[in-house]
Parts: sequence; C-alpha cells; structure tokens
Amino acid sequence: MKKKPELIKLRWLSAAVLLSMYASNCWAFGIDDVAKEAKEMAGKSYEAPKSNLPSQFRDMKYADYQQIQFNHDKAYWGKLKTPFKLEFYHQGMYFDTPVKINEVVASTVREIKYSPDYFNFGNVKHDADTVKNLGFAGFKVLYPINSKKKEDEIASFLGASYFRVIGAGQVYGISARGLAIDTALPSGEEFPRFKEFWIRRPKPQDKHLIIYALLDSPRATGAYRFDLTPGKDTTVDVQSKIYLRARVGKLGIAPLTSMFLFGPNQPSPVPNYRPAIHDSDGLSIHAGNGEWIWRPLNNPKHLAISDFSVENPKGFGLLQRARNFDQYQDLDDRYDLRPSAWIEPKGDWGKGHIELVEIPTSDETNDNIVAFWTPDNQPAPGKEMDFNYLLRFTRNEEQLHPGKLAWVKDTLRSTGDVKQSNLVRQPDGSIAFVIDFVGGAMSKLPDETAVTPQVSIGQNGELVENRVRYNPVTKGWRLILRVRVKDNTQPTEMRAILMNGDKPLTETWSYQLPANE
Repeated sequence: MKKKPELIKLRWLSAAVLLSMYASNCWAFGIDDVAKEAKEMAGKSYEAPKSNLPSQFRDMKYADYQQIQFNHDKAYWGKLKTPFKLEFYHQGMYFDTPVKINEVVASTVREIKYSPDYFNFGNVKHDADTVKNLGFAGFKVLYPINSKKKEDEIASFLGASYFRVIGAGQVYGISARGLAIDTALPSGEEFPRFKEFWIRRPKPQDKHLIIYALLDSPRATGAYRFDLTPGKDTTVDVQSKIYLRARVGKLGIAPLTSMFLFGPNQPSPVPNYRPAIHDSDGLSIHAGNGEWIWRPLNNPKHLAISDFSVENPKGFGLLQRARNFDQYQDLDDRYDLRPSAWIEPKGDWGKGHIELVEIPTSDETNDNIVAFWTPDNQPAPGKEMDFNYLLRFTRNEEQLHPGKLAWVKDTLRSTGDVKQSNLVRQPDGSIAFVIDFVGGAMSKLPDETAVTPQVSIGQNGELVENRVRYNPVTKGWRLILRVRVKDNTQPTEMRAILMNGDKPLTETWSYQLPANE
C-alpha cells in the first residue's frame, strides 16, 4: 500500500520537531558560547571595569590582604563526590574589581554568588554592610595530587589574565597568562583581564577539570577553554579565540612570566648564602626547523629584549633546569621545586618570533622575565585568531629532549684569567664562561671522541679562548670560553654548539652578556 504524501510529510515534521527538542535539551556549554560574546564585545567600545571596593580594602597592604582567608570547610563542591574542589579569593588591594564565576552543570549555567560568609577576615577591620555586595577576585582549584588524604591547591586564577599551576611535588613559581599586549613598548603595556569564568562541575570519576574564560581589554577580547589535568606533570590543554578591537603594537601569544634575580651565569653582586634565586634559569626553544636553542636568563641593568625568529614553533618555555637543593640552599622558598612551563603549539602558527623580555629587578618579589610568541602579521580587527596549545608544568626537563641532542646543564661565569709560569692565575680583563653539555647520544660517546666547538661572537666581543674537554663527572663535554668585551655599555651576543665532524651533538647555546653600565 502506498503511503500518502501528506502522511510522509507529517511524520517528517514530527521527527524534525523531536530532533529539535532533543538537541535543545542536550545543549552543552562550550567555547563557542564564550567566543560569541567575545566577538560581540570586540565590535563595541571598551567599557573599563569599575572598582566597588571600600577604602579599607583598596588601601590595605599585602600582609593585611593575606589575613583574608577562605573558610576551607566551605569549599565549593565540598559535599560532592568529586576529587576537585574550588575556593575563592576575596577582593582587596589592586584586585579591586570583581570577576563573575559561573558553574556549568549539564545544560544549566548558574552564577556562584559571593558571600562574606565564605571568608575569615582575621584582624582586618571592616563594616559588614560594606562587604556584603562585593565579589570574588579569582579562584583556586584543589585536588589530592600528593596524597589521597589531602587536598592540595594545584591552580590559581588571580589578577588580569594570570594563572599558576603545579604538579605533584611542586610549589608555585612561574605564571602563565591568557594574552600579553605591548609588553616592554615605550607606550606602556596593556593587561587584558579575565572578566568572567565558567567552570564545569566534574563528575566523580573525572580526572580533569574544564574552565572557560572571557577576556577583555581596551584593544582585544578573547574566549578561552582550559582543560586542566593534574598529575606528576600537570597539563593545561588551551584553546583560545582572540579578537582585536584595534591594532596593537605587539601581540603576545601564550605568554609566560617568571623571575630571575641571580645565578651561576650572573652571580649575586653582594654576598649571599644562596648560590641562586630564580623561578626559571633559561628560555628553551624547539624551532620549526628542528633546531633546539637554550638561552640562559639574566637580570640586566637595563631593559633587554631578545628576538628569535621562529616559523611554526614546535615548542618553547621557561625552564628551571637547576634541580638540586644545594644549588639554592633556600628552605623557605624551595626554588628547586618550582616547575618549568613548556608550551607545545597545536597546528601551524605561521611566521613570527619568540620574544624574551628581561627587566631589571633588585629583589625576588618582582616577576622580571616574560616570554611569548608573536605573529609577524596581525589580522584585521574583529577577525578571529585561533591559537591552541598544550601547557605542561614539570620538574622533569629531560623528557622535553627525547632526541639525540645533548642539552646545557650549567652555564657558569667568572673572571677570565691566564695561568702564569709559576702556576698563579692572573686576570687578563676577559670574562670566562664554562658550559656543560649533557645527555642525548653524547653521553654514550667514548671520552676520546673528537668533539669540536663552533662558536660565534657578536661585533662587541672578541673570542680569546675556545676549547672543549670531556667531563667524567657528568659524562658529557665542557666548553670553556674567554671573551673580551669591547664596549661595556653594550650587550654582547654569543652562540655555541658542539659538533662531531659535520654532525651536531648539542642544542645551540645562545647567550647575551648584558651591558655592565
């Protein structure tokens, strides 16, 4: 029997309606929802956030702000069967504008409302009526990463677009950011901020947490998705969609912020029982052409900017390669436990360069190191830019070098000298560098292997010694350089790599000796 066309049409419409109802009921919040809002914002004028802080909170010192503690027994999701918990930061000091924090549950989005009952204000004097309508400055994520019996703080989102993350056995050090704009330009830096977050409630069996964020600034907006997976190495899978309101001088993608005060390549100018104080000791780059570059960090007397042209980078990061406690001797700050941050871009990022910014600092409270990738060409305002990458926080730097190339273990600096006939060493006005290369295929070479250095010095330097020798302690090779600087008011560039015939054995050591005046 042949069905009537009207009946077929009716059944088709019924199926379409049911499909539409099913789709609406199964709607899931995602990055496209945030991107839609970011794109709409980019087409409108920027609205600067307004502070709602009373004077006693806005003018407080850091020690007072630290007294405002979250009541741990009120952790969000505390009564749910999930390993993740949330705690919140109160507004105060320069954290003077609230951020909106939402929870995503199935197909529902609801705001997590601020309440002063979440917090213990310590000795901070305040009027209860002045705080009841304030808000959160940010949030932290708890997870039992070191012991199943203890919930550890593993991530913190606080201030502008900054966030910090740690893995098992690590302590906070380096910070990541959503976006950097006009860093180190004379016009001044613009600091985009995450104005709103959406956090997906994890299921009991979930081993990862998904966080969405909406970014806003005078000249840019953005949508972000962070997939946080805690572990020995904690990783953050980052998706970002960025829109410009107007062209910027410098666009910093996947920015990292760290601290370097002094270390073996730049010893402390005053006596200090600690041999080194830094959150990171070098910039590592895996270029698109396969080259590995290691750039030890400095604390210069003047602002220093270094550019590394890299098309489609395979990876880059600020690393803490010095891992022994005796390299720091600091029981309080434990720089030996601070993680490296490594970025693995997904897809082709195109032509651009990795920029390293080093800012003078007199103490370890200032983050004076910034690194990011910046594209050579900016798209027109309003056009979407997609940058996706994996961000890894690790203390196992060796795993980042799975190939055959050796890497730089130490860069040591001292006054250059010459051994006299009476065996007394006499300074000769040069600067000496000792670079130890270890690992890779080099560690398996016989100590009599012919290893030769390739060294280049910029126009401001003269190479007066260049030799390499086997290091039986590290099972690697040690390069000894002596350099005479022509003009102390200018920086001096140096590069070195060890070869066996025409075969490279090591990554490229790339160093900038800062100006001394």
